[in-house]
Amino acid sequence: MKYKAIATLSVLVGTVVMLSGFMPKEEKKASNLKVLPKDISYEELDKVMDGFKAALGVKCNFCHAASKDDPKHLDFASDAKPEKEIARSMMKMTYRINKKYFHIKDVYNTKAVLAVNCITCHRGQAHPEDK
Repeated sequence: MKYKAIATLSVLVGTVVMLSGFMPKEEKKASNLKVLPKDISYEELDKVMDGFKAALGVKCNFCHAASKDDPKHLDFASDAKPEKEIARSMMKMTYRINKKYFHIKDVYNTKAVLAVNCITCHRGQAHPEDK
């Protein structure tokens, strides 16, 4: 009888542990978004940031400041670095250009194909040439 109770309890605990792996996890939410859509998924935001890094040939710390609590980690919400505000201005500029000259209506959609984007001028350089 004792063996049956232990076996049943073991099966129940094992089932709960296995099923917990399939439970939907709470998605990370970005904060301090001023240009990108507030409801952007973490996965989509990551893709956008990867695009910026490639277009400018930089790493995350080019725009994002180190965390005050742990300098080895970045504080993505912080506005401490001026490059972050410059990036926001550049995003707004490319949105205006795409809307006005290329008549792209949904410029704030992160999946939209834009005629003008970061790589148009930057071409893998943090500071594009003045030519």
